[in-house]
Amino acid sequence: MLEQLPVLSLLIWLPLLSGILVLLSPGDKMLVWSQRFGVVVSLAVLALSVWLLAAFDTTTAEFQFVERGDWIPSLNIGYELGVDGIALPLVVLTGLINLLVLFGSTHSIKFRQTQFVAAVLLLTGAMNGVFLAQDSILFYVFWEAMLIPMFLMIGIWGGPNRIYATIKFFLYTFFGSIFMLVALIYMGRETGDFSIQAMQGMPLSGTEQSWIFWAFLLAFAVKIPMVPVHTWLPDAHVEAPTGGSVILAAIMLKMGGYGFLRFSLPITPDAAGAYANLIIVLSLIAIVYIGFVALAQKDMKKLIAYSSIAHMGFVTLGTFIILKLINMDAQSMAVQGAMVQMVSHGLVSGALFFCIGVLYDRLHTRNISDYGGVVNSMPVFATLLMLFIFANAGLPGTSGFVGEFFVIISSFQADWRIALFAGLTLVLGAAYSLWFYKRVIFGKAANDKIERLDDINIRERSVLIILALLVIALGVYPQFLINIMQPSIEQLIQLTSSSKLGG
Repeated sequence: MLEQLPVLSLLIWLPLLSGILVLLSPGDKMLVWSQRFGVVVSLAVLALSVWLLAAFDTTTAEFQFVERGDWIPSLNIGYELGVDGIALPLVVLTGLINLLVLFGSTHSIKFRQTQFVAAVLLLTGAMNGVFLAQDSILFYVFWEAMLIPMFLMIGIWGGPNRIYATIKFFLYTFFGSIFMLVALIYMGRETGDFSIQAMQGMPLSGTEQSWIFWAFLLAFAVKIPMVPVHTWLPDAHVEAPTGGSVILAAIMLKMGGYGFLRFSLPITPDAAGAYANLIIVLSLIAIVYIGFVALAQKDMKKLIAYSSIAHMGFVTLGTFIILKLINMDAQSMAVQGAMVQMVSHGLVSGALFFCIGVLYDRLHTRNISDYGGVVNSMPVFATLLMLFIFANAGLPGTSGFVGEFFVIISSFQADWRIALFAGLTLVLGAAYSLWFYKRVIFGKAANDKIERLDDINIRERSVLIILALLVIALGVYPQFLINIMQPSIEQLIQLTSSSKLGG
């Protein structure tokens, strides 16, 4: 039955139209209805994503469930959707995380709850649009559209400095995207076709590739974010509500990595190779230097935000190290590591921000020094947080280990010094993660309020247990995810390995 439906369009327009419907409902008078409606819609989106996963053919690199239609025929801009092994895991992750946000964090929003539900639904549709769009202009529209609900989410429900954080977030991300739009328009005019696949087969001179590569780099590096354009992220995380931080860390950061894999490598492979050393150095700076910065943080959200920058450094390292490798198996392992790291980081960072939200809802402080001895009153919470902390530190058996291990092994075949610096994350990640856990969870109760804390309720427990099971499952058996991605990864490597110099 579902084969006859435009499933990819449903993944985009069902949450988008539902979000508009909730936004037009008569305010908080419909609060209970809007929350339940939002959860039902998100559950339907996740169900469609899981159906895609089950029906996906893992033996081909071709885009599947393709939908095509006219949008702006005079410019040859179409409504074109498709999904491959690189996009599919991120679509499923989007459906899962946004469902958990609506189910697990809406209660912490104290005003305009209906509008918050609408913002999450609108974000869901726009983010799915980014992963599923196969026309470059359609991709750009969704890429910019998702900024609006996140802008409002931080600006309306954020902390005391939310306006500063919101403006900074918007300016950084919007500024980088302008250059990407210019590059897309240039290539579309040259080829007469704005489809991404047409651009991937377009011959470009060395100069053209360099300019286009830098245009893409400005857009995607800000989104990941890479050093030195990372400073907006800690501010955005600190001020965002729990649900906003979860979506930002778990999904939105992955769009930068996805952009490199979909645009930068296959469209500008020669320029990517020329500038690979720069990206690798910046990735290592993120892994090592930002790890030390995380150690110095006193705010729980800032610590996890900086750790996110460090962990996402493995995504860019795994993506660009393939340009320094000759062996295709090593190249494949590097991209596998980058993709597994994106999915794992989505689960682990999302869980950690959920955990911080649990503590903040009870004590209304994020200062690590205000905590201590939480295990005495919240043993179930402390146990689940321990698992996520171990995953954040890269403990074998958790999802946090797999992606980083793959990237380090691949890097070793390119240059042992790169692998050495990348491997420091196992020390630094353990240092800041365990330091955070020790200060917050162990010891005597810091004050009477901590002694009277209630352990996590059924809603919070359900969210964290689901994420915990997935973190363990991906850590124990990553092959399931690799099988989905492998044909698309091999095709990407072939596109990246062949020179496109022309003109």
